[in-house]
Amino acid sequence: MEENFEGEELDNIVILNDEAGNEVKFEFLDLVELDDEEYVVLLPVTEEGEEDEGEVVILKIEDNDDDNADEESYVSIEDEEILNKVFEIFKEKFKDDFDFVD
Repeated sequence: MEENFEGEELDNIVILNDEAGNEVKFEFLDLVELDDEEYVVLLPVTEEGEEDEGEVVILKIEDNDDDNADEESYVSIEDEEILNKVFEIFKEKFKDDFDFVD
């Protein structure tokens, strides 16, 4: 079964499953490296394909140890300090592209 998406803006869409197994769409905004770890910055996308004006989601990338080296997992971050550091790096990189509200 093929799905057709209209528009170029969907090239950077990431689909993840939440705790309940529901598919959630995010727009990939950036990859941030901090202390030899990589983090993705994602923006939730609503059903209409519109970008949500809410908060971004920051997840840590972890490589899976199994045979498939292409597989990676996105893990939520519990450490508030790490979240803030990653977000500050992201804000600095994109300060001219986004209006950040504290």
